[in-house]
Amino acid sequence: MSNASAQSYAHDDRNDRVLVHVNGQLVPRDRAVVSIFDAGFGLGDGVWEGLRLVRGRILSQDAHLDRLYEGANAIGLDIGMDRTALTACIMDLLAANGMEDGVHIRLMVTRGVKTTINQDPRFTVGGATVVILAEWKQPNAALKARGLRLMTSAIRCSTPDVFDLRLNSHSRLNFIQALNQAIGMGADEALMLDDRGFVASCNSTNFFIVRGEELWTSDGACCFNGITRATVMRLWRQAGGVLREGNFTLAQAYAADEAFVTGTLGGITPVASIDGRDMRGGVGGPVTARIAALYAIYVGG
Repeated sequence: MSNASAQSYAHDDRNDRVLVHVNGQLVPRDRAVVSIFDAGFGLGDGVWEGLRLVRGRILSQDAHLDRLYEGANAIGLDIGMDRTALTACIMDLLAANGMEDGVHIRLMVTRGVKTTINQDPRFTVGGATVVILAEWKQPNAALKARGLRLMTSAIRCSTPDVFDLRLNSHSRLNFIQALNQAIGMGADEALMLDDRGFVASCNSTNFFIVRGEELWTSDGACCFNGITRATVMRLWRQAGGVLREGNFTLAQAYAADEAFVTGTLGGITPVASIDGRDMRGGVGGPVTARIAALYAIYVGG
């Protein structure tokens, strides 16, 4: 696997032997399957969460479950169990795999098996499909040191009237298209604009710039409802930092002193360049370093 990706991680042989939760059963990784008639497989009809286990604690667990159940409710998907039962499934899987630290969890819920593959939810038979995959994953330290190279994609982030990005939907094709464009231009991650041309998000992470001592991010209308994004914003405010949520342009991003992206797995990852323009303050400048330190304290509990 290429190290040049915001989603990259350090290889760990233990992941070859993990058990996976599939609809209440713990099965070996190579036998973890769902039906070809599953709504998630055929249509991307479902919601998911990425969670991180650090020293026996799932970071921002309540916020992640809030987002999952809110998204499921928005698309009329009955998960089939309450938060307590779902949390017990996660913890049982972690215990079965002997996992206590340095773990990334992918929790996936689809509408379930259908009599035939079509868009109509009334063709669903039975309950939701619930899959929980837990793997030992550590962020790529070399990438954090080098910084991400971003390229602006022609694919735009959607507005809520087209598709609300607050839904953590299984369908990621537009973001995959954006990433493919960035890869084709020799970059690591795609920077994406909203329908008006303002900076919105990256294809898999949320985006911040630093201008002077101010931290800037989008107004949130056309970006992911990122849990790590919200945590960084809260920590920076609590530390007395100036946070500006609002519209800004590519020209303003090009002129920024620093930039970084946030995500559950990578935490804080510095940006080295945008569209071939190096960040004026270099990779991981002083404000980014301060924010990363605040987040490290939060992660450490």
